[in-house]
Amino acid sequence: MLTLRYLAHYSTSLQAQIRQLIAEDRLGEYVQRRYPGRHQVQSDRALYDYAIGLKQQYLRSAPNLDKVLYDNRLDLTHRALGLHTAISRVQGGKLKAKKEIRVAALFKEAAPEFLNMIVVHELAHLREAEHNKAFYQLCEHMLPGYHQLEFDLRVYLTWRDLAA
Repeated sequence: MLTLRYLAHYSTSLQAQIRQLIAEDRLGEYVQRRYPGRHQVQSDRALYDYAIGLKQQYLRSAPNLDKVLYDNRLDLTHRALGLHTAISRVQGGKLKAKKEIRVAALFKEAAPEFLNMIVVHELAHLREAEHNKAFYQLCEHMLPGYHQLEFDLRVYLTWRDLAA
């Protein structure tokens, strides 16, 4: 039986539906039909502007972002599609924390909905550090249908792995 590593925590009935699509060689068709477009956010500057726009819309009181960029070193082997970090540095007599978001470079070629989901996820970490109920409520507030998009992203990653 095919192991669905991105979908392991979902119900067996959902996994069976995905296995059926794989067996019928229709998984790619499913993903491409639901998410046919590709976004135009190709540069680090455009990604920064995109993230700042979402932050201003939903998280005005959250700490400022110092850097948002695509990272070629993030990949699925590290189980990271995006990272949020706070790098502390001493400047003069003060300790300054620089907030950064890094998005896996594979999202340069993804549907706009998937990029939006990853950026929303990482922005939510500015308020909630842990993946708890409040975190997912914030994600759902910023992006209605967040949970469905997360599932579909996992299906997309499964399809991507099978195609490779």
